[in-house]
Amino acid sequence: MEITVENIKCGGCAGSITKKLSADFATDKIEVNIEQGIINIDIDESKRDELAQVLLDLGYPEIDSVHGFDSAKAKAKSFVSCAIGKIDK
Repeated sequence: MEITVENIKCGGCAGSITKKLSADFATDKIEVNIEQGIINIDIDESKRDELAQVLLDLGYPEIDSVHGFDSAKAKAKSFVSCAIGKIDK
């Protein structure tokens, strides 16, 4: 499954996303394209809503899914996830 999200800025972001998705969806088949904000994960399409929610909770909402204050909250969360991803390296 492919999903395009906002706020991916660096390898720290990608690391946090990969670690969380691996744990939550029991797969290590995850690719994060930092430049395009695209995440490819080997899970069933029926889990799309669950995937989108996990990513939103990390601060990486699906493109055009949040606006205004919710968008600002997502950006703040993504900075924290990014920092954690950099520390975990």
